[in-house]
Amino acid sequence: MDVVKAAQLSGQTLEKVVVHPLVLLSIVDHYNRVTRDTRKRVVGVLLGTSSDGVIDVTNSYAVPFEEVDKDRRIWFLDHNYHESMFSMFKWISAKEHVVDWYNTGAKLKENDLDVHALFTKFDSALQPFILQ
Repeated sequence: MDVVKAAQLSGQTLEKVVVHPLVLLSIVDHYNRVTRDTRKRVVGVLLGTSSDGVIDVTNSYAVPFEEVDKDRRIWFLDHNYHESMFSMFKWISAKEHVVDWYNTGAKLKENDLDVHALFTKFDSALQPFILQ
C-alpha cells in the first residue's frame, strides 16, 4: 500500500509510505484478537526504515492499551512492554526503528496527541502519517 500524498512534517517532506502486507495482516489480527465486536481500539508500533522522504514499514507489534469508556481522556499504554519488545526486535533486525504507531479507529481522538507525545519520548524524529 502506498500513500503518495506529500505532507510537510517536522521540516522534512514525507513523499511516500510503503506498508508491507505482513504489517497489515498483523494489525487486522491484533484487532480481531482483542477488540472484535466491541467499540474498543488497539494500539501498536510500526517498525521500518526511512530515508529521502520515504517510510518503508516492514514490521509491527501490538502494545497493551486500554481506555476508560466513560472518559476517553484516561488511558493506559504499557510503555515497559513497548521497550522490551523493541529491544528484542533490535536483536532481529538492527536496521529497523520505530517509524510510527497505529491505532484502529474510524477517526482521530483527542488523546491520540497524548499517545503520539508518549511515543516521541522514545524517538523524537517520528513523522505522523494517516493511512485511510
